[in-house]
Amino acid sequence: MLLYDAVRRRRDTRREFTGEPVDPEVLERVLSAAHCAPSVGMSQPWDFVLVREPATLATFRDHVLAERARFAATLEGERAETFAAITVEGVVESGLGVVVGYDPRRAGPSVLGRHTIADTGLYSVCLAIENLWLAATAEGLGVGWVSFYREEFLGELVGFPAHVRPVAWLCVGQVEDLPDVPDLERHGWRHRSPLASVLHDERWTPRPDAAGPGTPGPGTPGPGTAGSGTA
Repeated sequence: MLLYDAVRRRRDTRREFTGEPVDPEVLERVLSAAHCAPSVGMSQPWDFVLVREPATLATFRDHVLAERARFAATLEGERAETFAAITVEGVVESGLGVVVGYDPRRAGPSVLGRHTIADTGLYSVCLAIENLWLAATAEGLGVGWVSFYREEFLGELVGFPAHVRPVAWLCVGQVEDLPDVPDLERHGWRHRSPLASVLHDERWTPRPDAAGPGTPGPGTPGPGTAGSGTA
């Protein structure tokens, strides 16, 4: 698959998992792609915990559903109805969770390039996740980024020390197919805005046709965020 094809084909997968195990060689290629990501000061501040134990998957699934219910309770009207139809996890169905952590102590206290912007370490971890996601797409796998969780809960669940921050639980697995339209767009939660609405020359200027934070696009029934963070 060409790079641009993978970029356009990538989806936040939820309902499509088959439950079939991922071939170990394929998984190693995907994780190796993640580990090749650029990182500030070449600190490589990521850790990947592979979770396959059914009891652990079920425990995390139950936690996610409880957090989903708390978020749902904050919604009203059309937002509540729209959200009710959206699947925000595929924890058990995928059969594999890749928990990505950020270790700010990696490479010591003086990381080249992190002196003025501490978050560059966190940005590096997100780049590793993007690499993983694109590689998985090229391999025909699905990835779902679950973010309906409390960081303390997930950190304790996978044994992270206190200084390692959980950044993502990624459901990774075989899929029947990847949908042509992202779930959040298909359900009418948000739409993908055109490039022109976020593009500026030299200095930022307001875009009268751009949807602001939390503002729905055409045909979208009201403001909000579904919490899974991706589409």
